[in-house]
Amino acid sequence: MIEAGDLTTGVTLKLDNSLFKVMKTAYNKPGRGKASMETTLMDIKTGRTVNRIFGVEERLDNIYVEAEMVDYLYSDGVMLHFMNPQSYEQHEAAADLFGDEAKYLKEGIQIELRIHEGIAIDYKLPTTVTYKVTDADVAVAGDTTGKVMKKCTVETGFTVAVPLFVKIGDMIVVDTRDGSYTGRG
Repeated sequence: MIEAGDLTTGVTLKLDNSLFKVMKTAYNKPGRGKASMETTLMDIKTGRTVNRIFGVEERLDNIYVEAEMVDYLYSDGVMLHFMNPQSYEQHEAAADLFGDEAKYLKEGIQIELRIHEGIAIDYKLPTTVTYKVTDADVAVAGDTTGKVMKKCTVETGFTVAVPLFVKIGDMIVVDTRDGSYTGRG
């Protein structure tokens, strides 16, 4: 059990027989009355977010979530498959859990997978990942007074804005928080 006043981003709660991840919290203490904790919760099963307000002394059922470092193996279209490199235990996670961030997954990348009762419920990607450029626009000479960028496609199929000198076959580093180019790999 955890008091609502102690909630932080990332905590997993069990409310109304569903699992929720705390996405955002805001402590509110009005001039009069009792303090409260305003939260944005994401239903882990459906991905929907809801806003709930709890009294700071209200006791909530937080659950233990095991964090495991795993290697990404492959996708079968519906499920993503991972393996613990120490125990060789394999895990599956619904592709919907990753949403748009599934584009950052490439074979062999190591991520932190959070598991509850044998089911993957959350993940944490590395901050940066190195990719091979498979396609790149042709650099056009012209006004280069500012930061001139072009589009390129990496091995997992998504596009990144890169400087003009990047060419097919180069290794680049991409920030997984915003999908931006950070340097050569």
